[in-house]
Amino acid sequence: MRIAAPIEIGPLDADAQQAVRDLAQAAEAHDGVAPLSEQPLLNLGTDAEWITHVVAHDTAGSTVGYVQIDRSGETASAELVVHPDHRRNGRGRVLLRTAERDATLPSRSGEPGQQGKQLRVWAHGDLESARGFAAASGLRPVRELLFLARPLPAVDGTPEPPAGYHVRTFRPGADDDAWLRVNARAFATHPEQGRMSLDDLRARQGEPWFDPEGFFLLVPDAPQGAGTEPDPVAFQWTKTEPGQPDDARDGEIYALGVDPDHQGEGFGRLLTEVGLGHLARTGATRAVLYVEGDNAPALATYERAGFTRAAVHVQYARP
Repeated sequence: MRIAAPIEIGPLDADAQQAVRDLAQAAEAHDGVAPLSEQPLLNLGTDAEWITHVVAHDTAGSTVGYVQIDRSGETASAELVVHPDHRRNGRGRVLLRTAERDATLPSRSGEPGQQGKQLRVWAHGDLESARGFAAASGLRPVRELLFLARPLPAVDGTPEPPAGYHVRTFRPGADDDAWLRVNARAFATHPEQGRMSLDDLRARQGEPWFDPEGFFLLVPDAPQGAGTEPDPVAFQWTKTEPGQPDDARDGEIYALGVDPDHQGEGFGRLLTEVGLGHLARTGATRAVLYVEGDNAPALATYERAGFTRAAVHVQYARP
């Protein structure tokens, strides 16, 4: 019988992927916050030069820790989880050291730009235990991602777009390229959203929560006689996870983007109202969203819409 090594580095087969999901669910049940965000979960089956999977096992071979290192951006990003029953025994420190070596060593394959990067580690919920672990490891906060929420009562009507524009829903396949263009412009400086690729978009379209009827585009009216429709100038993408109880359903403002050439024209406020109305009509009782802690314009828009801070996620790095 094969006994798993204490630490294994490499791609994950289907059983190993499920073991990581089970680990994440156990940690979420204990901590009250998911330790791995959406993108790392989508990446569990990815085997590429820019990503590393590290799994920690106990003596029986069970998966008790995991860290994923993503080197596709300007900095390397990691998300780490240790089973609640196996904490305070050094596994977290081993996983962190492994992630730091993976991020900062020169590329073993010789491909440029994949390693030799600063490592940033996410602490979802910024729990007291995570703050203590970060401080003991010499890490300091470098980025805040705020989780905002507001009650979602019934909404009557749909706001009208300004003259010369119309709001319509996303058409998978037909709108993919146009949406990727406006998303890249709207999030040009965002370390994750601005790098979304066609493969990333298609992966989300395959998720059980994806619904094109909750994905809205603000599009200029086509000039008379024009053969093609202009690219959208803004969009609002909503997300509602299936399986939630009817009396406590969260609907998420998943992504809201405005082309930089059209910022300040009220399009973000308009589409926020469109998204909230859609979520209310589909039965959500609370609206939630994520926003960068230093994004003052977006925070102002959401505060006017009644959102308040519900949690914070923090990225840590060495000074």
